[in-house]
Amino acid sequence: MSKIEQRLTRQLVARGVDNAKGVARSLLIKRGHVTKNGALTAEGKKRQEMGNDGRAIDRAKSKGHSKDDYKYNKKTNRATLKKGD
Repeated sequence: MSKIEQRLTRQLVARGVDNAKGVARSLLIKRGHVTKNGALTAEGKKRQEMGNDGRAIDRAKSKGHSKDDYKYNKKTNRATLKKGD
């Protein structure tokens, strides 16, 4: 199981999702990050290399802002614009 699949599974378990492992695999397959047998795709490898903070920033990025404009909060797994940006 890849690191991104493990992390998503843990997040779903924490939310009380039934069959968290299966749901995580399905979501990652749908997004094109993992194949049906669990191997990372090229996009999945890219996302895994980003790390938790990189993926959060990527999800939050809006037009006109660079990744340096964001601050990552590991407690909430969210990236927000730094004050003044």
